[in-house]
Formats: sequence, C-alpha cells, structure tokens
Amino acid sequence: MTNKNAMDAPFIQEMMDITQIMWRNGWDERNGGNISYRLDKDEVAKYLDLNDVKRSIELEFPVKELANEYFIVTGSGKFFKNIQKNPEDTLAVVKVAEDGMSIDLLWGLVNGGRPTSELASHFMSHIERLKIDENHRVIMHCHTTNVIAMTFVHDPSPKAFTKTLWKMCTECIVVFPEGVSLLPWMVPGSNAIGEATAKEMKDHRLVIWPHHGIFGTGESLDDAFSLIETAEKAAEVYMLVASHHSGEIKQTITDEELQELADAFGVVPNPNYL
Repeated sequence: MTNKNAMDAPFIQEMMDITQIMWRNGWDERNGGNISYRLDKDEVAKYLDLNDVKRSIELEFPVKELANEYFIVTGSGKFFKNIQKNPEDTLAVVKVAEDGMSIDLLWGLVNGGRPTSELASHFMSHIERLKIDENHRVIMHCHTTNVIAMTFVHDPSPKAFTKTLWKMCTECIVVFPEGVSLLPWMVPGSNAIGEATAKEMKDHRLVIWPHHGIFGTGESLDDAFSLIETAEKAAEVYMLVASHHSGEIKQTITDEELQELADAFGVVPNPNYL
C-alpha cells in the first residue's frame, strides 16, 4: 500500500499541464484529442495501490503485446479544458490485463465512462513504436489547426506534404527527418483506422488524418508535443505564405539546402522523400 497522494504523481501533473497547453493552443476543442502515456510500474506503485482495481473494462481488440503495461489516458468524451481542474473525472490510470483482452482501472474516471474512443489507434501504435524504440512512451492525438487546413489545399501525397513542411522551417528536417505520413480519410474510432495508423507508425512518428488532425509519438510528453508543435508551426507558415501569394511561393529552402541541413545535424532524411 502507498501512503502518497495520487494527485502528487508526476505523470498526473504532467498530463494536467500538457493538456491545458494543448487546449490553449486551440488544438483540442470540446472533447477533441486524446493522449496515452505508458508508465513505469514502480513509479505508479509510489502513488497507487496496484491491487486496488476499481473496475475492469473490456477491449474490442486484443493487445497481448502490452500485457501488464500501465498507462495514463484521457477519457472518452472528456474536455481537455477541464482536465486541469478535475483530473479524477477526465483521466484514467489503467493496467492491461495478462490476456490483453481488458484493462483494469486503478484511478480516475470517477464519474464513470471509458478511456478515449481512439484507444485502438493508441494501443496498436504503441505496439509498433515499441518494436522500434524501447524507450517509447507517448501517443498524442490533437486537432492542429494549420495542419488540418493544409490537408484541404495541398497535394495529399506524403512526399509532397513532407517536403513542404521541411521547406517552411529550417529545423523541420532535423526534428522529423523521416517525414510525415498521411492516411486517406477514414471514420475515426475504428479498428480499421487504428490498424492503418499503426502501420504507418512503423516508419513515421507523425501520422496525419486529413481534415481531422495529427498523431505524434515520443519518449515523453514533451517529446511528442514538441514534435507536433514543430510540424504545426511549419504548416502555419505555409498557410500564411500561400494566402499572401495565391499559392505561389517565390523562395524556399531548396532540396540541396535540406541535404546540407541534414548533413550538418547528422540526421538521415527519408530517401523516399528527398
């Protein structure tokens, strides 16, 4: 048994802080957006009784690969703007069951409800990212305004979209040298879109759902947030420039200069994009 207050847990405080910033950025209106953050068991045990299961929630998809893993996730239908003032209603700390067919609720969702409706996309993407990076912890989804706007007016091919983002801000090719992926439009919340997102997560840390939003990954909340933030800034610059020049951009970072940047910072750009 722990004698610490759950509200003092760093992972709960971090979620309260980052979701407030995302809401203030205009990325998470109403109940738009969701986050899942894989936690260290020993850290959770400092603040919660791991044997005190509030209730079990069945999953519609098996995630045996995540058996006995702990996560803090946002709740379905919960507003990001309310998380900071009422985290026990809007967040959930859960453990994936041994058989991967359910999750045990250890804390949160005190007024009922379920974890995010995008949990399929999150868990499937966690599985793929952990194959690539054992330090991976975060899947973050939000409705970044300018990235969404860009999907209405830009060539939807991942290569073209990536190169435009790279060319808008010097640091972009350094921050996400693998580029971004774009899915075709799909109904959110389904296993199908979860599977499609996870497939793209094998090679990308940023996956865009056209006319909807973006998924970013990282080893921490800051890592995932700053990755999305960088792409959103580039999309904002593009939308500003395109609106002032009727879509014609007169100067940009060239392909040769992109390669010089990559060489200077020791990153390898996606060879399919550059």
